[in-house]
Amino acid sequence: MKVAVSIPDDVFNDAEALAKRLKLPRSKLYARAIEEFVGTQRHDDSITEAINAVIDSAGPEDLRFTRRAASNILRKMEW
Repeated sequence: MKVAVSIPDDVFNDAEALAKRLKLPRSKLYARAIEEFVGTQRHDDSITEAINAVIDSAGPEDLRFTRRAASNILRKMEW
């Protein structure tokens, strides 16, 4: 499928250089990049779902500990 997109000049130039270095057509480079990004997002989503499942299965005591720990970390961070 053909698609027209606008990207910043510096990203385009970097992509052109990479495509030449890898000896790939530009469209193949873009397709690979999008495929990898989409796969990463799916992977991130599955990790988030797993973390949420653990949190959902935690009892009230576990949640109090988590809230205390998160609060301590947030207080120590520079905003």
